[in-house]
Amino acid sequence: MKISTLSGLRKGIAALICGLFTLTVAATLEISEALLLEIRNEYGVVAEQRVIQWQKLMQTAKDLPEQEKLERVNDFFNQNVDFVDDLIHWSLEDYWATPIEFLATGAGDCEDYSIAKYFTLLELGVDENKMRITYVKAYQLNQAHMVLTYFATPKSVPLVLDNLIPAIKPATQRKDLLPVYSFNGSGLWLAKSRGAGKRVGGSDRLSLWSELKQRMLQNAL
Repeated sequence: MKISTLSGLRKGIAALICGLFTLTVAATLEISEALLLEIRNEYGVVAEQRVIQWQKLMQTAKDLPEQEKLERVNDFFNQNVDFVDDLIHWSLEDYWATPIEFLATGAGDCEDYSIAKYFTLLELGVDENKMRITYVKAYQLNQAHMVLTYFATPKSVPLVLDNLIPAIKPATQRKDLLPVYSFNGSGLWLAKSRGAGKRVGGSDRLSLWSELKQRMLQNAL
Protein backbone atom coordinates (compact mmCIF):
# COMPACT_ATOMS: atom_id res chain seq x y z
CA MET A 1 0.00 0.00 0.00
CA LYS A 2 1.57 3.24 -1.17
CA ILE A 3 -0.29 5.83 0.93
CA SER A 4 2.21 7.64 3.14
CA THR A 5 0.01 10.13 5.05
CA LEU A 6 -3.25 10.01 6.97
CA SER A 7 -4.81 12.56 4.62
CA GLY A 8 -3.78 10.38 1.71
CA LEU A 9 -5.28 7.38 3.47
CA ARG A 10 -8.59 9.18 3.96
CA LYS A 11 -8.62 10.19 0.30
CA GLY A 12 -7.85 6.60 -0.64
CA ILE A 13 -10.75 5.32 1.46
CA ALA A 14 -13.10 7.90 -0.04
CA ALA A 15 -12.00 6.90 -3.54
CA LEU A 16 -13.05 3.29 -2.85
CA ILE A 17 -16.76 4.08 -2.35
CA CYS A 18 -18.93 1.70 -4.37
CA GLY A 19 -21.24 -1.40 -3.94
CA LEU A 20 -21.08 -4.71 -2.08
CA PHE A 21 -23.11 -7.92 -2.15
CA THR A 22 -23.64 -10.99 0.03
CA LEU A 23 -20.89 -13.60 0.35
CA THR A 24 -21.25 -17.19 1.52
CA VAL A 25 -17.86 -17.76 3.14
CA ALA A 26 -18.05 -21.50 3.57
CA ALA A 27 -18.67 -22.02 -0.13
CA THR A 28 -15.91 -19.57 -0.99
CA LEU A 29 -13.24 -21.37 0.99
CA GLU A 30 -13.97 -24.83 -0.34
CA ILE A 31 -11.01 -26.05 -2.41
CA SER A 32 -11.70 -28.50 -5.21
CA GLU A 33 -9.26 -30.92 -6.77
CA ALA A 34 -9.62 -29.01 -10.02
CA LEU A 35 -8.58 -25.79 -8.32
CA LEU A 36 -5.58 -27.49 -6.70
CA LEU A 37 -4.54 -28.84 -10.09
CA GLU A 38 -4.83 -25.35 -11.59
CA ILE A 39 -2.68 -23.93 -8.79
CA ARG A 40 -0.05 -26.66 -9.27
CA ASN A 41 0.08 -26.10 -13.02
CA GLU A 42 0.25 -22.32 -12.73
CA TYR A 43 2.42 -21.84 -9.63
CA GLY A 44 4.06 -25.19 -8.83
CA VAL A 45 3.95 -27.89 -6.18
CA VAL A 46 5.08 -25.62 -3.34
CA ALA A 47 2.13 -23.32 -3.98
CA GLU A 48 -0.24 -26.28 -4.05
CA GLN A 49 1.12 -27.47 -0.72
CA ARG A 50 0.58 -24.06 0.87
CA VAL A 51 -3.08 -24.20 -0.11
CA ILE A 52 -3.41 -27.80 1.11
CA GLN A 53 -1.89 -26.83 4.47
CA TRP A 54 -4.35 -23.96 4.72
CA GLN A 55 -7.18 -26.39 4.01
CA LYS A 56 -5.88 -28.69 6.77
CA LEU A 57 -5.72 -25.74 9.18
CA MET A 58 -9.38 -24.97 8.54
CA GLN A 59 -10.29 -28.62 9.09
CA THR A 60 -8.29 -29.18 12.28
CA ALA A 61 -8.68 -25.87 14.13
CA LYS A 62 -12.48 -25.58 14.20
CA ASP A 63 -12.83 -26.93 17.76
CA LEU A 64 -9.90 -25.06 19.29
CA PRO A 65 -10.42 -22.28 21.86
CA GLU A 66 -10.78 -18.91 20.15
CA GLN A 67 -7.44 -17.55 21.38
CA GLU A 68 -5.67 -20.58 19.94
CA LYS A 69 -7.48 -20.11 16.62
CA LEU A 70 -6.12 -16.56 16.49
CA GLU A 71 -2.58 -17.75 17.18
CA ARG A 72 -2.68 -20.62 14.71
CA VAL A 73 -4.05 -18.48 11.89
CA ASN A 74 -1.74 -15.56 12.59
CA ASP A 75 1.31 -17.83 12.65
CA PHE A 76 0.28 -19.71 9.51
CA PHE A 77 0.11 -16.69 7.27
CA ASN A 78 3.04 -14.83 8.82
CA GLN A 79 5.29 -17.87 8.41
CA ASN A 80 4.20 -19.14 5.00
CA VAL A 81 3.82 -16.05 2.81
CA ASP A 82 6.34 -13.34 1.89
CA PHE A 83 5.65 -9.62 2.01
CA VAL A 84 5.82 -8.06 -1.47
CA ASP A 85 4.44 -4.65 -2.48
CA ASP A 86 1.48 -4.60 -4.89
CA LEU A 87 3.39 -2.66 -7.54
CA ILE A 88 6.03 -5.38 -7.66
CA HIS A 89 3.73 -8.35 -7.20
CA TRP A 90 0.67 -7.36 -9.24
CA SER A 91 1.93 -4.32 -11.21
CA LEU A 92 -0.93 -2.37 -9.61
CA GLU A 93 -0.94 0.51 -7.14
CA ASP A 94 -3.36 -1.31 -4.85
CA TYR A 95 -4.77 -4.84 -5.19
CA TRP A 96 -6.61 -6.86 -2.55
CA ALA A 97 -5.90 -10.54 -3.15
CA THR A 98 -8.20 -13.39 -2.22
CA PRO A 99 -6.74 -15.90 0.25
CA ILE A 100 -6.23 -18.35 -2.61
CA GLU A 101 -4.43 -15.75 -4.74
CA PHE A 102 -2.33 -14.83 -1.71
CA LEU A 103 -1.33 -18.42 -0.97
CA ALA A 104 -0.95 -19.57 -4.57
CA THR A 105 1.44 -16.75 -5.43
CA GLY A 106 3.16 -17.00 -2.04
CA ALA A 107 3.33 -13.25 -1.57
CA GLY A 108 1.28 -10.15 -0.82
CA ASP A 109 1.17 -7.00 1.24
CA CYS A 110 -0.43 -6.04 4.55
CA GLU A 111 -3.99 -5.98 3.18
CA ASP A 112 -3.62 -9.54 1.94
CA TYR A 113 -2.39 -10.85 5.30
CA SER A 114 -5.29 -9.17 7.10
CA ILE A 115 -7.92 -10.33 4.61
CA ALA A 116 -6.68 -13.93 4.62
CA LYS A 117 -6.66 -14.05 8.42
CA TYR A 118 -10.15 -12.53 8.57
CA PHE A 119 -11.77 -15.03 6.19
CA THR A 120 -9.93 -18.00 7.69
CA LEU A 121 -11.06 -17.13 11.21
CA LEU A 122 -14.58 -16.56 9.91
CA GLU A 123 -14.48 -20.07 8.43
CA LEU A 124 -13.28 -21.37 11.80
CA GLY A 125 -16.37 -19.99 13.49
CA VAL A 126 -15.13 -16.70 14.91
CA ASP A 127 -18.01 -14.21 14.96
CA GLU A 128 -17.70 -11.55 12.27
CA ASN A 129 -18.72 -8.94 14.84
CA LYS A 130 -15.55 -9.66 16.80
CA MET A 131 -13.24 -8.84 13.89
CA ARG A 132 -12.27 -5.69 12.03
CA ILE A 133 -9.86 -5.21 9.16
CA THR A 134 -8.21 -2.04 10.36
CA TYR A 135 -6.29 0.70 8.57
CA VAL A 136 -3.61 2.22 10.78
CA LYS A 137 -0.73 4.65 10.48
CA ALA A 138 2.47 2.70 11.20
CA TYR A 139 4.78 5.24 12.81
CA GLN A 140 8.02 3.32 12.29
CA LEU A 141 7.24 2.81 8.59
CA ASN A 142 5.77 6.32 8.29
CA GLN A 143 3.01 5.00 6.07
CA ALA A 144 -0.45 3.47 6.06
CA HIS A 145 -0.68 -0.17 7.10
CA MET A 146 -3.41 -2.77 7.59
CA VAL A 147 -3.94 -5.23 10.44
CA LEU A 148 -6.69 -7.52 11.69
CA THR A 149 -8.15 -6.61 15.07
CA TYR A 150 -10.14 -8.94 17.33
CA PHE A 151 -12.59 -7.80 20.01
CA ALA A 152 -13.48 -10.35 22.70
CA THR A 153 -16.35 -7.98 23.60
CA PRO A 154 -17.52 -4.75 21.92
CA LYS A 155 -15.94 -2.66 24.70
CA SER A 156 -12.70 -4.61 25.13
CA VAL A 157 -9.26 -3.54 23.99
CA PRO A 158 -8.76 -5.30 20.63
CA LEU A 159 -5.98 -7.76 19.94
CA VAL A 160 -3.85 -6.95 16.90
CA LEU A 161 -2.88 -9.61 14.34
CA ASP A 162 -0.08 -8.08 12.30
CA ASN A 163 2.40 -9.30 9.70
CA LEU A 164 5.07 -6.91 11.05
CA ILE A 165 5.53 -8.79 14.33
CA PRO A 166 4.82 -12.43 15.22
CA ALA A 167 3.13 -11.85 18.59
CA ILE A 168 -0.54 -10.99 18.99
CA LYS A 169 -0.71 -8.00 21.34
CA PRO A 170 -3.45 -5.76 22.75
CA ALA A 171 -3.81 -2.48 20.86
CA THR A 172 -2.72 -0.63 24.00
CA GLN A 173 0.70 -2.29 23.62
CA ARG A 174 1.01 -1.26 19.96
CA LYS A 175 2.03 2.35 20.43
CA ASP A 176 3.62 2.16 16.97
CA LEU A 177 0.16 2.04 15.34
CA LEU A 178 -2.49 4.75 15.06
CA PRO A 179 -5.93 3.36 14.11
CA VAL A 180 -7.84 5.28 11.44
CA TYR A 181 -10.62 3.19 9.85
CA SER A 182 -11.87 -0.35 10.32
CA PHE A 183 -14.42 -2.53 8.55
CA ASN A 184 -15.78 -6.05 8.20
CA GLY A 185 -18.49 -7.65 6.10
CA SER A 186 -21.23 -5.62 7.73
CA GLY A 187 -19.88 -2.19 8.60
CA LEU A 188 -17.36 0.62 8.40
CA TRP A 189 -16.08 2.37 11.53
CA LEU A 190 -13.91 5.27 12.56
CA ALA A 191 -11.40 3.27 14.57
CA LYS A 192 -9.91 3.83 18.00
CA SER A 193 -7.60 1.83 20.25
CA ARG A 194 -10.37 0.92 22.72
CA GLY A 195 -13.73 -0.51 21.73
CA ALA A 196 -15.15 -0.93 18.26
CA GLY A 197 -15.16 2.76 17.29
CA LYS A 198 -17.93 4.86 15.72
CA ARG A 199 -19.90 3.23 12.94
CA VAL A 200 -20.09 5.50 9.89
CA GLY A 201 -21.78 3.21 7.36
CA GLY A 202 -21.68 -0.15 5.65
CA SER A 203 -18.66 -1.85 4.14
CA ASP A 204 -20.49 -1.51 0.83
CA ARG A 205 -18.60 1.80 0.59
CA LEU A 206 -15.37 -0.03 -0.27
CA SER A 207 -15.13 -1.05 -3.92
CA LEU A 208 -11.92 -3.08 -3.47
CA TRP A 209 -13.73 -5.10 -0.80
CA SER A 210 -16.59 -5.73 -3.23
CA GLU A 211 -14.23 -6.77 -6.02
CA LEU A 212 -12.34 -9.07 -3.66
CA LYS A 213 -15.52 -10.83 -2.56
CA GLN A 214 -16.67 -11.26 -6.15
CA ARG A 215 -13.38 -12.98 -7.04
CA MET A 216 -13.73 -15.19 -3.97
CA LEU A 217 -17.17 -16.29 -5.10
CA GLN A 218 -15.64 -17.19 -8.45
CA ASN A 219 -12.59 -18.90 -6.84
CA ALA A 220 -10.58 -16.80 -9.27
CA LEU A 221 -6.81 -16.95 -9.43
